[in-house]
Amino acid sequence: MKVGTKASTRLSAKGQVVIPKAIREASGWRPGLELEVEATADGAILRPKSLGRARAAESLLGCTGYRGPTRSLAEMSAAVEREAKRRR
Repeated sequence: MKVGTKASTRLSAKGQVVIPKAIREASGWRPGLELEVEATADGAILRPKSLGRARAAESLLGCTGYRGPTRSLAEMSAAVEREAKRRR
């Protein structure tokens, strides 16, 4: 979606606004994203409050450098349990 593209929505009785799907997808906005709302002479502007943090967290996935075989959740849980027993 190009910058300047317009879409319409409606303000609910609770003051909620649904941002159209095409705009959310084009902006990369996911549920839970905090938005900053700025009042302007023409209305309001929505901006991601901490988009940098959200992208930073995504970039950390897989950063541990582990090069061994893939482990299942059951294998990882068993290893954690063994280590916890060893430390008691």
